[in-house]
Amino acid sequence: MTRTADRGAPPPALDSVLSAVRVVLYEPQDPVNIAATIRAMKNMGCSNLYLVRSVEYDPWRLEGIAHDTGDIIERIRNCESIEEALEGCVRVAGFTARRRAAKREVTTPRSASGDLLDAARTGPVALLFGREDKGLPNEILDRAHVVVTIPTTEHASLNLAQAVLIALYELHLSAADSTRTLAPPRKDAPPATAEEYEQLFADAERGLYAVDFFKTRFHEHIMRSVRTLFYRAAPDSREVALLRAIFIEIIRTIDRITKGKAGGLQP
Repeated sequence: MTRTADRGAPPPALDSVLSAVRVVLYEPQDPVNIAATIRAMKNMGCSNLYLVRSVEYDPWRLEGIAHDTGDIIERIRNCESIEEALEGCVRVAGFTARRRAAKREVTTPRSASGDLLDAARTGPVALLFGREDKGLPNEILDRAHVVVTIPTTEHASLNLAQAVLIALYELHLSAADSTRTLAPPRKDAPPATAEEYEQLFADAERGLYAVDFFKTRFHEHIMRSVRTLFYRAAPDSREVALLRAIFIEIIRTIDRITKGKAGGLQP
């Protein structure tokens, strides 16, 4: 196994404030977790990964796990000390799930995100995560300006990459930095008109008559409920046409069955 050894500074910052955020993994033990962390970073618009005394890894293998993340992998900084990884940072958030003897002010990713983004507008900020088996040792957590714990059940142990994803997700939302928009429906239809609704109700009423639905029920109340139901669902004109076609086909099917019986034919 090999690993990158880029000692140079990352490329110039991008327009997003998240370009000032670096993820720092202290002594990561599993290349799969490094790859999953890279995927989370790509999802949430963060591109600076610093590894402190990392397990060896193969960059090609990382991208095989986290597809289309070569740009982040090329930028990985491998560091021998925590000082190197945090150099220049104006704010450091240490993530931990362990109870500590020292009295530290602890916050959540959501609460910390605003403060971190404000700091990121003045210089680099770091999200600091520890080993998979033990987390951050106290002497490393001492470097954090703020200690962050992700709210969970009593089962507080999170996968390393999951913790990174949650932290970056809150920053991503706070930065209003979403760049992906959902495409509209392929066949977007206009809202249904009042006339189309009335045609639907007429066909629905005829269909319900055809199956004797009103035989033991009060017709006026049923139709009023049908109106309320469809108004609440707010179908568009294409969906109203589909509903009308269903009721019309019910009527036609009943007619065919009735005529078949009258002619002595089996339905």
